[in-house]
Amino acid sequence: MLSPLFDAFVEASPVSVMMRVLMERIFNSERMNHLFKTYSDRQYEQELLFSTTVDLMSVVVCGMYPSVHAAYQKKAVEISVSATALYNKLQRVELPVSRALLRETASDLQELLAHLNVESPSCLGKQYPIRIVDGSCLALSERRLKALRGNGARPLPGKTIAILDPQTKLVVDVIPCEDGHAQERSLFGQVLAQVLPQQVWIADRNFCTSGFLHSIIQQSAFFVIRQHGNLGYTPTGELQEIGLCETGIVFEQLVEIAYEGGSFQCRRIVVKLTRPTRDQECEMTILTNLPPTDASSILVAELYRGRWSVETLFQTVTQNFHGEIETLAYPKAALFSYCMALSAYNLLATLKAVLGSVHGVNKIQAGLSDFYLVDDIHGIYRGMMIAIPPLHWQCFENCTLSHLVDTLEYLATKIHLKSFRKHPRNPKKKQPPPMVDRKHPHCSTKRKLKQYKANQDFIP
Repeated sequence: MLSPLFDAFVEASPVSVMMRVLMERIFNSERMNHLFKTYSDRQYEQELLFSTTVDLMSVVVCGMYPSVHAAYQKKAVEISVSATALYNKLQRVELPVSRALLRETASDLQELLAHLNVESPSCLGKQYPIRIVDGSCLALSERRLKALRGNGARPLPGKTIAILDPQTKLVVDVIPCEDGHAQERSLFGQVLAQVLPQQVWIADRNFCTSGFLHSIIQQSAFFVIRQHGNLGYTPTGELQEIGLCETGIVFEQLVEIAYEGGSFQCRRIVVKLTRPTRDQECEMTILTNLPPTDASSILVAELYRGRWSVETLFQTVTQNFHGEIETLAYPKAALFSYCMALSAYNLLATLKAVLGSVHGVNKIQAGLSDFYLVDDIHGIYRGMMIAIPPLHWQCFENCTLSHLVDTLEYLATKIHLKSFRKHPRNPKKKQPPPMVDRKHPHCSTKRKLKQYKANQDFIP
């Protein structure tokens, strides 16, 4: 199945081999160059191919190299252009190209997951495909551009709206925006262009406008969106108690929302929380047009709770991948890097799905740590690529899907899950603030330990 050259790494770090196999497949050179030619408008290729740029950025965002320049220096002989030419290429990558990179690679991974048959079951069934949508502002960049140096404000290189498929746990689309101060609402038109009939769109209150809700209804789709305080409505029924969910008591009423001289009806679901949110809110209000026969109020409340999976996605991308690179100050370069990081997240989600098909989905979801998986890949990857030259990986670019799945499942059987277990900490107990003696700002750890031990010995 694999060349004997792979044996040592299959035994020592099968996770790293799986990740490289997926990268070789998804970031296929021929596919990347064709994608660039299809979606680019003004940018063109000369000595530096788009596939070479993707290859370099993939190892940066995955953390194998600490910076773009470090990766360039390692690959300078292969790239054969100057560092300036590389950065010029990055700062001009057009947004449709970055978006298409994520969408098309996600489509390939969806096909792979369908072959594995490991999609998480939806509580609404197959007739209602779910999409979770949320916005994210890219982290502050360095003031490397002359236009930024005279201003003390920290620059924002852009923002994105990501669309997550919770059944496959893949980011299936992203809407990039170069203006870091742009309102999410200015991008609603691009979001609505992705809405298909029967889909259920889940979002936070920033997406709660009468126009957005009405457009989803017009496209024969459904929404589960938290109510914004500024959205007006007219009750057409009494607020009635329905029952209990995991977070509190659920109430429901019918309401009517005005829009452009007309109106539409939906259900208003109020959850009176047993514990306040981190913003100290004691209740949560959700709007939905799902039929009550298919989705009870309690089920809708649980569906909205699942929206936090998109927050976990952003946390994983921020903590485990290097997508928000401070030195990439140009918006197009920063957004391309972030789309690459989202693609890397999709690779990790696919890797975990393969592990779930072999070891059990519940075991992987509950007990596997993204941090330890990515850390193992970081530690092994560079040495592995020296020991196994790129030529030996090229067979995975165009191999059959069944052969690819067999290889990944074989590698998954070699993984010892104990090496990647989560170790969640118990909640910290609230402690009184420590006493500070300004005359003695430092203390000897050894003396304090000795004093503590002496006090413990004399406790009756």
